Amino acid sequence: MISKQTLVFLKGLKKNNNKEWLDAHRPTYEQCRGEYQVFVGEVLEGLKKIDPTLTNLEAKKCMFRINRDIRFSKNKDPYKTNFGSYFSKGGKTIQCAGYYFHVEPGASFIAGGYWMPPSPDLKKIRSEIDYCFDEFKQLIKTKSFRSSFDDLDREAVLSRPPQGYDVDNPALEYLKLKSFTVTAAVSDEELMNKALVKKVVHHFESMKPFIHFLNRALD
Repeated sequence: MISKQTLVFLKGLKKNNNKEWLDAHRPTYEQCRGEYQVFVGEVLEGLKKIDPTLTNLEAKKCMFRINRDIRFSKNKDPYKTNFGSYFSKGGKTIQCAGYYFHVEPGASFIAGGYWMPPSPDLKKIRSEIDYCFDEFKQLIKTKSFRSSFDDLDREAVLSRPPQGYDVDNPALEYLKLKSFTVTAAVSDEELMNKALVKKVVHHFESMKPFIHFLNRALD
């Protein structure tokens, strides 16, 4: 579970996103991050039991830094106002499909897939969906998958068929996607529930065939 202190800290950071405030609350930050690392470790242990590609991962290697990269951003706030962790066979620095958990007061979620893959990977994924659409359609329509996610996210979609694909292609609604992700919201109450680890691992297990399909396309 995520402690109430963590949510209070993140709310405070959002209102006071500057080095002076964080330095003054450094002990609280370190405690919250330490608690989050324990949580990530518990999720990872559950994940390793269902996905052997993650065997060599360590919790601290799955967690994102709180510092933002502001070099090319108009938003110059120095810190993220969330705790995030990404579990994939190549670690969080390797581009491939994986599992993601996001802690942010009022905006937490469980997610997974491959967000905005670069052009070469995007072409491979589209090709795999096109060639194996029956398999793809079956794995995203299973009872387990649909109990956790309605369908793939539609945050980035082409208005026309991608180059090389016809308008009557049966897989067109998925071929037009520029991201291949799924998302489930998590309330603040669920964050602080002792069943959180179980819930997160359950959702990750539901998306495992989807994750493996995407990574197979990249191999």
